[in-house]
Amino acid sequence: MSPVLADVLLVTALIGALALVHRPFGDYMAAVYSSKRHLRIERWIYRSVGANPDAEMRWPAYLRGVLAFSAVSVLFLYLLQRVQDKLPLSLGFKPITPDQAFNTAASFVSNTNWQSYSGEVAMSHVTQTMGLAVQNFVSAAVGIAVAIALVRGFARPHSRLRSSGGTPIRTGDLGNFWADLVRGTVRILIPISVVAAVILIAAGAIQNFGGIHTITTLTGDKQAISPGAVASQEAIKDLGTNGGGFFNANSSHPFENPNGFTNLLEIFLLLVIPFSLPRTFGKMVGSVEQGYAIVAAMAVIWFLGVVAVTWIEYAHPGTASQIAGGSMEGKEQRFGEGPSSLFAVSTTMTSTGSVNSFLDSYQGLSGGVLLLGMMLGEIAPGGVGSGLYGMLIMAVIAVFIAGLMVGRTPEYLGKKIGTREIKLAACYILITPALVLIGTALAMALGKGQSSMTNVGAHGFSEVLYAYTSASNNNGSAFAGFAANTEYHNTMLGLCMLLGRFLPMVFVLALAGSLAEQRPVPATAGTLRTEKPLFTGLLVGAILIITGLTFFPALALGPLAEGLAA
Repeated sequence: MSPVLADVLLVTALIGALALVHRPFGDYMAAVYSSKRHLRIERWIYRSVGANPDAEMRWPAYLRGVLAFSAVSVLFLYLLQRVQDKLPLSLGFKPITPDQAFNTAASFVSNTNWQSYSGEVAMSHVTQTMGLAVQNFVSAAVGIAVAIALVRGFARPHSRLRSSGGTPIRTGDLGNFWADLVRGTVRILIPISVVAAVILIAAGAIQNFGGIHTITTLTGDKQAISPGAVASQEAIKDLGTNGGGFFNANSSHPFENPNGFTNLLEIFLLLVIPFSLPRTFGKMVGSVEQGYAIVAAMAVIWFLGVVAVTWIEYAHPGTASQIAGGSMEGKEQRFGEGPSSLFAVSTTMTSTGSVNSFLDSYQGLSGGVLLLGMMLGEIAPGGVGSGLYGMLIMAVIAVFIAGLMVGRTPEYLGKKIGTREIKLAACYILITPALVLIGTALAMALGKGQSSMTNVGAHGFSEVLYAYTSASNNNGSAFAGFAANTEYHNTMLGLCMLLGRFLPMVFVLALAGSLAEQRPVPATAGTLRTEKPLFTGLLVGAILIITGLTFFPALALGPLAEGLAA
C-alpha cells in the first residue's frame, strides 16, 4: 500500500471514529451538566471544600470561583516543585528553580503545558502524579465549565424567578462553578482517561514507579532511563488537550507512543471532546442544528490544515530531501510524514501542545500553517471548552457583521447582540494577538529572543514567534530549536500563559451574564438562520479574515519569507 493511500485511510478512520461518538458523547456531556443529581463522591468533595453545588451563581461569582481555584492551584504546584527533593520518590532530583517552577505552574494550571524542562531528569514521581497530572484533569475541567456557562447564557430565558428542580434561578444565573468543575472531572475526564490508559498499557506504553535504570548502549556508553506513571499521564494529557509529556521527546518517545495504533488513539483523544462539545451546545440550547453549524466550521478549518501541512511535507523541496524520500528530519520513522502531519495539525489547532515530531524541522510553509492554527484562537476544534467558547465568540462577531450588511440589529439564538455584547467579544479577540505580538516584539528588541534562537534569519524569528503564540494561546507546543529555559523567557512566557488563559475568561463570563439577562427575541423572516451552511461559510470567512489581518505582517517576516525563499 502506498504511503499516500495509507494516510488517506488513516484520516478517514479518524473522521469516522469522531463522527461515531459525536452524538452519544455530546448528548452525555449535555446530560452531565444539566443533571440535578449529585453522585456520592461528588457530595463528599463538595463538603470537603465547603461548596453548595445547588447554589446558582451570576457571572462575577462564577469568575471568582474560577480565579480563586486557579490561584490556589498555581501556588500549590509552585511549592510542590520547590520542595520535591524532600518528598518521597524524589529520584534524587533537585528542586526546580524559582523562575522555572513559576513557568511550569502557570503552564499546567492554564492548560498550556509548555515545558522548559526535560521531565525524565527534572520532575519526581510525586511532582508528576500529584502535581502535573492532577492539573491535567482540573485545568481541562475549568475550560469545559466556562464553556458550559456561556452556553447557559444563550440557553436561559429571561425571568425574575423561576424554579428548576426546586432550586430558584435568578435572572443572569449561569450555574455553579464548583458543581461544573467536579462533574467534568468525575463523570467525563476520569472514566475516559482510565479506559484510555489501560488501552495504552496493553499497546506498549509503560506504567510504574520504579527507579532510574542505567543501561549500556551499543557503543559502550552509559544511559539513564527514567520509568514512571506514563500511560495514565499520557491519557489525560491528550484527552484534556494539555500536552505536557512525561519525557522531553513527548509523544515521539516510544514509552509514550509505541506504535501506529497508539498514535491514532492519541490523535482521537486530542479531538474527541472539542469536536463533541458543539453537540452538547446544540442540545442545551434546544437546537442540535446550531451545534452542527459550529462543528462544521471547526471541521472545515481543521481538514484544510491537515491537507495543507501533509501536502507541503510530502512535496519535500530540495535535493537532499528527495533522496531521503520525504521531509523526514525530526520525524519518527515508525510514523512518517502523514501521521506526523496529522498529529501536528491536530495538536496546534487544539490547545494541546503534544507532539510526535519536532516542529522546528518542518518546512517553512507548513510551519506557518501550524502557527496559523494557533493564531486562529485554537477554535478548530480548539481546547476542551476553550475551543467551543472561542468559536461562539467568533459566531457573535459573524452575526454582528451580517447584521451590519443587512441593516438590522443582529441576534444569535434569540439574544440580541448589542453594544455591550460586541464590546465584550471584541475585547476577547484582541487579548491574545496583543500578547503574541507585544511578547515577540519585546523579546526581539531586547535581544532575549535572538539569544535563544538556534537558527538565524526568518526561521529563527519563527522560533520566537511560535513560542509566544504557543504560550499566549495556551497551546504548549514549541519549535524545538528555541532555548526557552532562561529567567526572562520563563517569566514572560509564564505571564503570557496566565493572561492568555484567564483574561479571555473574564470577557466570556461577562458575555454569558449579559446574554442570560436578556429576554429571548422571537425569530422573524429577517432573522439570520445561523444553523444553515451559509452561516457556516460566513463564520469560517470571518475567522480567516480577522486572523489574516492581525497576523499577516508577523507571518511574512517568519514562515512565509522562509517558505518562499526555499
